[in-house]
Amino acid sequence: VGIVALPLAMAFAIAGGLTPQAGLWTAIVGGFLISFFGGSSVQIGGPAGAFIVVVYGIVERYGLSGLLLSTGAAGCLLFLMGWLRLGSLVRYVPVSIVIGFTNGIAVLVALSQIKDFLGLNVPNMPADFWGILQTLGQNLGAFNPWALGMASAGVLVLLVWQAGGRRMVHAPSPWVRGVASMPGSIVVLVLATALTAWCGLPLETIGSRFGGIPSNLPSWVWPEFSWASAQALVMPTLTLALLGAIESLLCARVADGMIGDRHNPNQELMAQGVANFVTPFFGGMPATGTIARTVTNVKSGGRTPVAGIVHALALLLVVWVAAPLANHIPLATLAAILMFVAWNMGEWHAFKDLKQFRMPYRITLLAVFLLTVMVDLTVAVEFGLIAACITFIYRISSLSRIEQLSEKDTDKLAHQSGQISAYRAYGALFFGAVKLIEDIENILPQKALVLDLKNLIYIDSSGADALLALGRLCHKKQVRLIVCGLNHQPLDIARRTGFLDLIGQNALPDYDSGLDAALLSEKR
Repeated sequence: VGIVALPLAMAFAIAGGLTPQAGLWTAIVGGFLISFFGGSSVQIGGPAGAFIVVVYGIVERYGLSGLLLSTGAAGCLLFLMGWLRLGSLVRYVPVSIVIGFTNGIAVLVALSQIKDFLGLNVPNMPADFWGILQTLGQNLGAFNPWALGMASAGVLVLLVWQAGGRRMVHAPSPWVRGVASMPGSIVVLVLATALTAWCGLPLETIGSRFGGIPSNLPSWVWPEFSWASAQALVMPTLTLALLGAIESLLCARVADGMIGDRHNPNQELMAQGVANFVTPFFGGMPATGTIARTVTNVKSGGRTPVAGIVHALALLLVVWVAAPLANHIPLATLAAILMFVAWNMGEWHAFKDLKQFRMPYRITLLAVFLLTVMVDLTVAVEFGLIAACITFIYRISSLSRIEQLSEKDTDKLAHQSGQISAYRAYGALFFGAVKLIEDIENILPQKALVLDLKNLIYIDSSGADALLALGRLCHKKQVRLIVCGLNHQPLDIARRTGFLDLIGQNALPDYDSGLDAALLSEKR
């Protein structure tokens, strides 16, 4: 797991506009804390590709101090979410939003790597989609053919290694199986670094851009704090916290399915909060659960948090011993690795499967995807949640209905037209369906109104207010209101809102007894 994390941690940090050691220390410190305090026994934490776009945007607008402050604040929010036992609420984020968001981030990650993939000499890349396209278009003619060749070869090796590894993993020879289990990213990294160092290829490396990776422990960093910067970073902080929660809990659910276990979502969020609060003091970036490293951990036999702790210590040993070797790592190779990660990150089959779903699902997924790529991650999540809520309200309100019962439904209503009316409700009586009760108010009978609520599964405060208004109107017009079949939650809210006190003895257990009571009142 440490071998897999090594190139990814450096690549994610560089793609986010940071130094490679920022990613390494995040994987070491954040990975250790997430495994030590986490609610999943096998989850591996560290920097993730999903954070690249958000981190780059924060660094460009607010600088490194803004990122450290935002990461620490997001850690506090994550810990608070876990402490308030809100871990299960993240599971209610619709899958259309998650897929659209994930695919959009994958596109942005791949787009952000084109500069190093082509070896373009662009000191400062913009963070927005249109700015990236414009800058790439202006500098496309000055690409480095050596960088393009190295990056293309890296992608090709990764593809071949992935395809060949699946076939050789069941080979009879243990030596072949051992080679096949090696991560392709490490193979590409070692080959490209050796070739660049021995042949002196004209490629930009970690050493030429960042001056190498220091092998000593990081110095303590105190983030600069001001209320003005904190207010400006509210939305980026919320984005980091929400993204970290979704990523970590989705990853933990994937791990649960692989090992047949069940994680503690609230404990996991608190662990993510501790990690993200501590890593900024070491100059780190946001951390979360990572699917690639977690899957590697499970497939390698890891079943306890000790594996995640050892992975962090292994990375620490690499930084102390092998940091000078990182000077020759070509940035084009790291870009190739991230391109491959971006491709594997996206659920591209979801676009092909769109025709199987209804129009609201399609619109939500595509809108979140396009907004993530072209506008902003925060806007995409906000739009997706609002669209999902509106769609849900519409669907539930369309499934809720109230039907008037007539002589065809029961013989007891024969010859009672205008004197007694009976209605049966289905579904949920909530703020999106109160019109169903309001429609009854316009056609009240002369003697008695029977409401059969046996098939009503939920009533909210707006629905209770509508029932209370109907009860008062019936009392004013001297129409007996009889309610039948209240059970479970509807009965509880009717009792708490005073609706039962309003109708008194007219709350009956079933429709037949309610109709008999209405007929008796009609005779009187």
